[in-house]
Amino acid sequence: MIGDYFRLAVDGIKQRKLRTWLTMMGVFVGIIAVVSLISLGQGLQKLIDDQFKAVGGDVLIVVPGGKGSFMAGGSGSDIISAKLHQSDLDVIKKVKGIDEAVGIFRSTGTLEVYDKKKSIPVFGLPTDLKSQKSLSKIDLYRVDDGRYIKQGSRYEAQIGVETCSGLDKKPGVGDKIELEGHVFHIVGMNMKTGNPFHDAKVTIPIETGQKIFNKTDEYSLITVRIQKGFDIDTVGERIEEMLRKHRDVSEGEEDFTVQTPQNIVEVFKDIVNMVTLVLSGIAGISLIVGGVGIMTTMYTSVLERTRQIGIMKAVGARNSDILLMFVIEAGLLGLTGGVIGVVLGLGMSKVGEYFARMYIEDFSIYVSLELVVGALMFSFIVGCISGYLPARQASKMHPVDALRYR
Repeated sequence: MIGDYFRLAVDGIKQRKLRTWLTMMGVFVGIIAVVSLISLGQGLQKLIDDQFKAVGGDVLIVVPGGKGSFMAGGSGSDIISAKLHQSDLDVIKKVKGIDEAVGIFRSTGTLEVYDKKKSIPVFGLPTDLKSQKSLSKIDLYRVDDGRYIKQGSRYEAQIGVETCSGLDKKPGVGDKIELEGHVFHIVGMNMKTGNPFHDAKVTIPIETGQKIFNKTDEYSLITVRIQKGFDIDTVGERIEEMLRKHRDVSEGEEDFTVQTPQNIVEVFKDIVNMVTLVLSGIAGISLIVGGVGIMTTMYTSVLERTRQIGIMKAVGARNSDILLMFVIEAGLLGLTGGVIGVVLGLGMSKVGEYFARMYIEDFSIYVSLELVVGALMFSFIVGCISGYLPARQASKMHPVDALRYR
């Protein structure tokens, strides 16, 4: 019996091809937007997760500035006044559960290569063996070609895979570059991370960086590696407590921020989810419009098939049979629009992926089975709901009145 309902519904749709296509447009435009936005958003979330893994799940980051700092997701207005010093690093190293703590200097400098200049991020890292061993476990600082900067060296540098992008000739290991008027010898190439910021950086000895940028005894951040067996959140709380005492600040008035990579990931994920939700909500308006279009089409279909309804009732069709037939037809309109929307939406998301890779090379969309099935089910349900009132009107028709209709 159900098969007969679907056959009658398909026959009804085939007889009104142009109207069917116009009706489905409102549905598949909305599905296109929802599928493409969500697949791009999920791809961005996956990229963020990969970046988190590159940093490591056992690493804490201490940055200057309280809740307004960049790493905490704020405006960064208090980073200028707040600073981290060697004394802060010494305090952190005494906290129970710390394997190693490394102070890092970060700034922006002018790189000159073959008479061409560009602005690039500059990282100053300690060159002692213990610090380098700790940092080498983090993909963002790992050397893929060449070697690490020798302990005591002043003008050796490591560059990223994109540091010299845009130049006619790219220097490599063994070549020289000029940074802020100082000549550096390239000894290593950092591994590719997929993070545009880190892939474009230059790494130099921290003492040299602090001197060049006139930031002696100042750290931009402190990277902390946790010992195995210790809870990262517990250690983070201990660091906060010790630094509050050392810097003589009250709880809630900290001029520093202790962040785990997971905390940072969650901040970005919340932003991505909010943007995706808002845009999907806007796209959902198209689905409402599509639902109204299906309802209008079904009302017209009921009028055109009034005599057919009368004949069906005259030969024994029940009200529920008529109702179900038209509801299924409306649901098929929505489902067909959903199928088209999913296919085109995936195509649109691939186009978005292509353009995104111009800036983030490792970006790729993520399409889950739940997304596809959910989109199809939702479009079918929208169709069924939109077709219910016209179907109910058809089911309530009196057979004699329906047979007299012309």
